[in-house]
Amino acid sequence: MSQESSSEEKFQLISRNVQEILGEDRMKEILKQRDLKIYWGTATTGKPHIAYFVPLCKMSDFLKAGCQVTILFADLHAYLDNMKAPWELLKHRTEYYECLIKTVLESINVPLDKLKFVRGTEYQLSKEFTLDVYRLSSILTEHDAKKAGAEVVKQVQHPMISSLLYPGLQALDEEYLKVDAQFGGIDQRKIFTFAEKYLPMMGYTKRIHLMNPMVPGLTGGKMSSSEEDSKIDLLDSAEDVKRKIKRAFCEPGNIEDNGILSFFKHVLFSLFNEIVVERKFDGNITYTNYMDMEKDFQTQTLHPGDLKQCTEKYLNKLLEPIREKFKDPEFKKLTELAYPKVSKKGGAAQEPGPEILEIRVGRICEIEKHPEADSLYLTKTDVGDPSGPRNIVCGLAQLIPAEELLNRLVVVLCNLKPAKIRGVVSSGMILCASVSEPRKVEPLDPPADSQPGDLILFESITDDKENTPTTFQIIDPKKKVWEKLQVNLTTSSDRIAQWKYSILKTDKGPISCKSLKDTPIK
Repeated sequence: MSQESSSEEKFQLISRNVQEILGEDRMKEILKQRDLKIYWGTATTGKPHIAYFVPLCKMSDFLKAGCQVTILFADLHAYLDNMKAPWELLKHRTEYYECLIKTVLESINVPLDKLKFVRGTEYQLSKEFTLDVYRLSSILTEHDAKKAGAEVVKQVQHPMISSLLYPGLQALDEEYLKVDAQFGGIDQRKIFTFAEKYLPMMGYTKRIHLMNPMVPGLTGGKMSSSEEDSKIDLLDSAEDVKRKIKRAFCEPGNIEDNGILSFFKHVLFSLFNEIVVERKFDGNITYTNYMDMEKDFQTQTLHPGDLKQCTEKYLNKLLEPIREKFKDPEFKKLTELAYPKVSKKGGAAQEPGPEILEIRVGRICEIEKHPEADSLYLTKTDVGDPSGPRNIVCGLAQLIPAEELLNRLVVVLCNLKPAKIRGVVSSGMILCASVSEPRKVEPLDPPADSQPGDLILFESITDDKENTPTTFQIIDPKKKVWEKLQVNLTTSSDRIAQWKYSILKTDKGPISCKSLKDTPIK
């Protein structure tokens, strides 16, 4: 085999299933002379989900093409991104990511001895790297920093300096890891073009950038850690996988934004030589390539129900060895340290967490103006009480027309002590995302198929079925408990309701709002 044909075969393997390459000609020139040095980084924030199989499958392609591959656990980046990993959790989350990702790689037969694993803090706290950060900040504009991180770093109206530093650190990683190329999702394109602009300004080489497409979530949009039903966690049980796959978006003949099909394209056909779909009617069908499967689905030869059942079977094959390893007490302990649950036990000095809040889905059955206050509505809101709808007073009368609220599903805090408001006793609070300048309020939205009385819990805090609260104590207003908890209750950049790092959700999905991002919930 000639060097020319060998380099072309390596290029085809490296670029397989990649959506875009910046610097393709430079990569081809390097491959004619030597193997490529490439790295992929992941910030150690939320729990990894099945979309991680997409870049990890590419690790196998890179190694088969002879690449020298580095995996970066970007722990410092995780902290800079709006403190998604607080200092006290940084070490544990990095250990969790390293253990979990190595387990995934082993499960898909990627040889770990051929990979190099690096933690960002191993070199990002060095004198040389720190001086380069200062040097970069002296030529970097705020505009370019915000633009670079727009698709990756959590966006807020008044960003912290830390979030503006994030793209610069990622650019410098390329120089300090001594690589030819960086690999990442297409959502990182602005950071990659940022690096191509600023590294040469510092006297460093412009690198090559390869981008994989973003796999759609199970609900049709981007697979997101903050949207529970859009993703399957790598440690989800077989029962959870079955439930989520069953409810996934998979419209007959529709190949757009289809997370089920995308997972076959970018993961399963990379790992299995053939895919056998067991059909309810007409017998089994075997596929050896993705395009045949897509064609059959588009022409409706392949039914969504059969495809979902096949997805569940092959996905559980991938996840079972990962689940088994994390049954080990050592790894269970690591998970608890990395993603601690708020304890409901302890002495009187312990600050209560949001698990004490009884939050339920409600439906506004009746609504009228308060006779003595133009800004208030009197509502009868069904929250599933056997005694019938509750009287709830809310301050939305000058903000939202009554007809828009009548029969609307809302989110209600139910265990506040009843209070008399302008002569009327109110037994609950309708929760809204709210900004003051300009004044705008949006009631929170439960999942569309919710019912009045559905309990709303906090992921990773009250998500444990064994510890799910069955009764709630009335919150004493004198202790200011609600006020203390409300400070950390906000919408995310994806418009998902959250308390610190835990999203609000029912068993049908997350709580959201129409348009307000990174906004207090009151």
